[in-house]
Amino acid sequence: MTGGTPVLRAAGRVLPLGRPLLMGIVNATPDSFSDAGELPGTAARIARGRALLAAGADILDVGGESARGDRPAVPAEEEIARVVPVIAGLAAEGAVISVDTHKPAVAEAAVRAGAEIVNDVSGLRDVALAEVCAASGAALVITHTRVEPKGTLLDPGRYDDVVADVTGFLRERMAVALAAGVGEEQILLDPGPDFAKTPAQTVAVLRRLDAVAALGRPVLLAVSRKDFVGALTGRGPRERGAGTLAALAHGLDAGAHVLRVHDVAAAADFLAVRAALRGDRELAPDEGLTPDRYPEPLA
Repeated sequence: MTGGTPVLRAAGRVLPLGRPLLMGIVNATPDSFSDAGELPGTAARIARGRALLAAGADILDVGGESARGDRPAVPAEEEIARVVPVIAGLAAEGAVISVDTHKPAVAEAAVRAGAEIVNDVSGLRDVALAEVCAASGAALVITHTRVEPKGTLLDPGRYDDVVADVTGFLRERMAVALAAGVGEEQILLDPGPDFAKTPAQTVAVLRRLDAVAALGRPVLLAVSRKDFVGALTGRGPRERGAGTLAALAHGLDAGAHVLRVHDVAAAADFLAVRAALRGDRELAPDEGLTPDRYPEPLA
């Protein structure tokens, strides 16, 4: 911790957490629930990454396997073929890259290609993934879930206390990572919205996101276009932008540090306005007063 702000180390880089960081999503898969494979090849995926950086992304999260349970698992070799060229191309341009994978072989190949963060949505089911991060210095995202990758658990009665389950699970998996040699300052925590949770359970966890932040590590908030937003708004994935921004606002107030989003431009606009209204940024007296918008009054 530095002045109350947790430190995040990622492969030799110290990421600034004094302000919220935006993690833009680059899907290197043909069957994402959100974009339906609109990026058909490496060139298109690299172009998307560049566009997200230009829009304000601090980190790019590259994934080669959809989390959808109605799609078959992707062999590690195919996942590597999807993500490594994208990671190598964007990392060569100086981007901070996260790889969204639960497979140690994919994580190792991605880190060699330039990834500095491993975003593991499996809840560290395979300790070898932590060993990859320990050896490379890559940061590790630990996510709460109670199912295997691509599994589904939508049971309203599953948890006596879902918040206690989330915090207890994350604390236990952190201990596993530390025992494998991962430094504490390499760890981020993700409460796992929609992972092994009904919409109501996800909302209950997000209401107590402060309990996750109290574990002492930076919190990754991955709420973009999620099903709980759809349950609240009745909208499909691509129509959940306003609901996503509302969830981001709550998450930041509760202590989130990294925001994983599809629409980086909208999130960047939201952060800019929020920063000004909170007093974190000042507008110059003449800022925005361009002559074409505000001409001199007639004499």
